[in-house]
Amino acid sequence: MADILIVEDEDNIATALDFLLTRDGHRHDRIATGKGAVDRIRQMHPDLVLLDVMLPEVSGYQIVQDVRADPALADVRVLMMTARGSVVERRKGLALGADGFIAKPFELAELRAEMARLLAPGPAAP
Repeated sequence: MADILIVEDEDNIATALDFLLTRDGHRHDRIATGKGAVDRIRQMHPDLVLLDVMLPEVSGYQIVQDVRADPALADVRVLMMTARGSVVERRKGLALGADGFIAKPFELAELRAEMARLLAPGPAAP
């Protein structure tokens, strides 16, 4: 069981993630905007953040950059999610410090596999 923070503005995706995470036994919470996300991550210190790229107010790219700039959050894994799953978007997310990148819409099996990889003991390799 892991502590997971969902940063996602689309209710239908957040609802699907909520269902999946509850069914898999994870503790989780959600914030629907980029504003305040880094503070919430500091407060909650989750094992994993499911982070949308395109968010109101502050982008997922800015959030992952801020998280990686904080040494106290070095152990927090970040899985970025985007509807624009191009190679350029993926490279940018990983270059800014994301541990993984998944294109929406994603298959639940694909998301589960990526989460399992990131939550496994030891360093996460992109």
